[in-house]
Amino acid sequence: MRDHSDFSSAPARRRRRFDDEPRFVKRSPRPELESPERDEDTGWTSWDSPGVLHGPEPRPDWVITELAARDTDRGVLKTGKEADVHLVERAVPDTERRMLLAAKRYRAADHRLFHRDAGYLEGRRVRESRVTRAMAGRTAFGKEAIAGQWAGAEFVALGSLWQLGVSVPYPVQLLGTELMLEFVGEADGTAAPRLAQVRPDRQRLERLWEQLVDALRVLARAGLAHGDLSPYNMLVHHDRLVLIDLPQIVDVVINPKGAEFLARDVTVVARWFTAKGLPVDPEPLIAELVDDAGIR
Repeated sequence: MRDHSDFSSAPARRRRRFDDEPRFVKRSPRPELESPERDEDTGWTSWDSPGVLHGPEPRPDWVITELAARDTDRGVLKTGKEADVHLVERAVPDTERRMLLAAKRYRAADHRLFHRDAGYLEGRRVRESRVTRAMAGRTAFGKEAIAGQWAGAEFVALGSLWQLGVSVPYPVQLLGTELMLEFVGEADGTAAPRLAQVRPDRQRLERLWEQLVDALRVLARAGLAHGDLSPYNMLVHHDRLVLIDLPQIVDVVINPKGAEFLARDVTVVARWFTAKGLPVDPEPLIAELVDDAGIR
């Protein structure tokens, strides 16, 4: 695993949009929107399934790409309105090759309750006007298209942020609306706690705040904001702060409400740190990030 703590060498800002085709993945047929069928116990790896997209290179050494590997669902890590997250073990039989993944599976259209999605979708585009109309009208097909856009946006966002040096889970693959990510936690399958669950002392609070500010600066210089940042959308693993849940990542320059999303992200997390004993004023940081993002 690489060290995520140094953001100083991140590449210069590059303008992009999260509905663009990802450039860092293996080209393959367009995936279907539905999540793949899976055996609940075990099945062959989906690494080479038709339509699968792979994360950015160079890949971490722990990523298993062998076609002899088998995927085993170890149970639910988290349930949510938009998606459920399962723990999946991918292992090569008769070897010590093994890795744990967090498989984020977006819900079917009739169960999906994407919150406040209209604001996040402003400034995004799709290539076909009929899809745009269906999304705007929230037809059954439009909801499936929105689900696909959420999954695709999160996959591309994680890959881009990983390459920028931001502490996020490595995106291993995307197949339809199933996003398989680096599992952040222990080897026995114990997930890292969310920031909201930890009770850090003052010194640890300072370290976590410094990591968060560094990450927000990198995002802003890339013209981005998390869009839904809170103590519930960050993990703490061995004193490393990890940003998660990025389907609604916002291009703050293109989105007309970009500055509002950025300011809200900072305000929400600053309030939490202040309540835990580290008084922080969000206004100077908001001003700095707005300037870094080039928002006028």
